[in-house]
Amino acid sequence: MQAASLHLELEGKKVFFASDFHLGAPNSETSKIRERKIIRWLDSIEEEAAAIFLVGDLFDFWFEYGKVIPKGFIPFISKISQLRDKNIPVYFFTGNHDLWMKGYFTEELGIPVFHEPIELKIGNVSMMVGHGDGLGPGDHKYKFLKKVFVHSLSKWLFKWLHPDIGIKIAHAWSGHSRITNIEKDENRFLGDDEWLWAYCKEVEQTHHHDFYIFGHRHLPLELEVGENSTYFNLGEWVSQYTYLEFDGNKPILKTFEG
Repeated sequence: MQAASLHLELEGKKVFFASDFHLGAPNSETSKIRERKIIRWLDSIEEEAAAIFLVGDLFDFWFEYGKVIPKGFIPFISKISQLRDKNIPVYFFTGNHDLWMKGYFTEELGIPVFHEPIELKIGNVSMMVGHGDGLGPGDHKYKFLKKVFVHSLSKWLFKWLHPDIGIKIAHAWSGHSRITNIEKDENRFLGDDEWLWAYCKEVEQTHHHDFYIFGHRHLPLELEVGENSTYFNLGEWVSQYTYLEFDGNKPILKTFEG
């Protein structure tokens, strides 16, 4: 399947990328502190933002029932709504924690939601942007589970659970996933075993991109893919507060200290 494509012009402004907010985790109090920090960051960039890309795992869990969405996150959603009212384009990507995001944000706020990596062109610069889960070699268990989770039958069955029950189960699963990743020591640089880096190298052999931008790894990274190509990982907002800024020349990883 050919990736979706998008073309932007900066017109003297910048494009911003961030991922892995995990709003809702590990508890409401901690999440609200993080949510306020994210809003301060959005406040700080809105005047110079040509577009904002939020690249997956924005929520630790998200499921859209027919008439119900998960409780909370009103300040964050309100801020995103304000950005859209100012005609600042905002783009969402689903991650492995919020892969059941559907049409709510598109229908209510006019925010496109991408479920797979996209081809992004900013001026003459080409990029591939996506969350990153399920890409690259290995992790066959997760790749199988993702196919099960995104299957229409799985979503149909889950929506018949009462939201209080379904969301409780989902949060338990999300917590287990985070603990598993800690036990596997995945939040450290894996060298040649960095699977997203390997994925970028594989894609680059047949289709050049100046930059590859992914989340998911919870580790800010800047690694050469080829002579004229670079892979960036966006890190996370649970403890690092990192994001990527692009002014038309070279992306720069930054940390928000606000």
